[in-house]
Amino acid sequence: MTNAPAPSPARAGAPRRRRGDVLRWQIGYGTFGVPQAAAPIAFGLVTLAITGSATAGAALVFAMTTAQVLGAVPVARFGARFDSVHYLRGLIALRTLALAVLTVLAAVGAPVAWLAVPVVAAGLVNGAAYGFLRLLLNHLVEPARLPRALGVAATLNEVTFAVAPALAALLGAISPTWALAAVTALGVAPLLLIPRIPGSAPARATEPARPRRPREPIGRGVALWLLCAGASGAVVAAIEVGAVSFALAFGLEAGWAFLFALALCVGSVTGGIWVSVRNRVPALGTVAAYLAVTAAAAGLVLAGGHLAATLAGAALIGFLLPVLGTFYSLVVDRLSPPHRRAELFALLRTANNLGVIAVSGLLALLGLRAALLGSVALLVISTVLVTVHAARAHGTLAPADDVRPGAADDVRGPAEASSDVSGRQGP
Repeated sequence: MTNAPAPSPARAGAPRRRRGDVLRWQIGYGTFGVPQAAAPIAFGLVTLAITGSATAGAALVFAMTTAQVLGAVPVARFGARFDSVHYLRGLIALRTLALAVLTVLAAVGAPVAWLAVPVVAAGLVNGAAYGFLRLLLNHLVEPARLPRALGVAATLNEVTFAVAPALAALLGAISPTWALAAVTALGVAPLLLIPRIPGSAPARATEPARPRRPREPIGRGVALWLLCAGASGAVVAAIEVGAVSFALAFGLEAGWAFLFALALCVGSVTGGIWVSVRNRVPALGTVAAYLAVTAAAAGLVLAGGHLAATLAGAALIGFLLPVLGTFYSLVVDRLSPPHRRAELFALLRTANNLGVIAVSGLLALLGLRAALLGSVALLVISTVLVTVHAARAHGTLAPADDVRPGAADDVRGPAEASSDVSGRQGP
């Protein structure tokens, strides 16, 4: 059935070790996002010290994000032939090396064009590293407990995106180089925390060679959830990137922009805790309702009638962000062939980043209202498509106990696992 060793009941330490491995993974997942979370402030402070303007810092962030989008799928696809743990550690080591080179170049006052080289190198491997990091959770957690594990991870991720920019700003006030050094040091944590996982090597490496088949495109089901992930990323980006514009629109000083990001963050942490406690996979109809509520909350923010209403809308969007994000991760896991899971997890993160890029571009070119309108339009389209999909599937998804995202079949080869995957109906 599976190449994974069956745990012996006599080994009392096995469950404890497994819980320890999951905890290490969750902390590693939480710290994985430190470079991306701190980059806008850290890069801005570095370029301000070198050129006297923070504008080049935004260009570096754009270069890093674009490189992540372009490199996610090919780098993840290339790694399918290697042991997942070793490949992930290699990617994080490359990212750390690139950030270390960036820190040295910033310390000596190198031109911004030189800084772009390690920034792009770090971005190229970041998306694929996320895909393999998420893949490893399937080896550590039983399928029925994946929602809880992902909820805890989402909560830690939100804490990271709240704390990392503040830490970068605090250290950057002393020295921009210190801020980059701290980002580099914290970014290496997943390399040290990821546990050893027996069976993480691809099983197909030991199988007889077969004729090479053309790679199949992603299915319509996966494409639907990628669109939804992009829509979710877009509406969050509209609030985060447009926070200063929101503050000015309500007659506040620019420094009060943190209120909108804080409302989003508090909502996200609360939503992550709720997902962890509930530990259930919602039905398709419920997911459509979540998307509709998110769209309504985004419309409330867009209306901008009252400060309290806008903050409430941002908090509600934040609350549903980990709820929907956890579902996207689980359903993509469920629909993906075992040997392509890391690639599609990376693609899921790429879809989110594309939403961020699209809204950021609208904000820069046409202003805050256009960015919000674009994000609301994406959410409405996603809601309609998911509602139609739910109606066709009779509006139900297997309950948490029946959703098997592949914790066991990840250690099997494609031939052994394909019957398990192909026999499931997509949500």
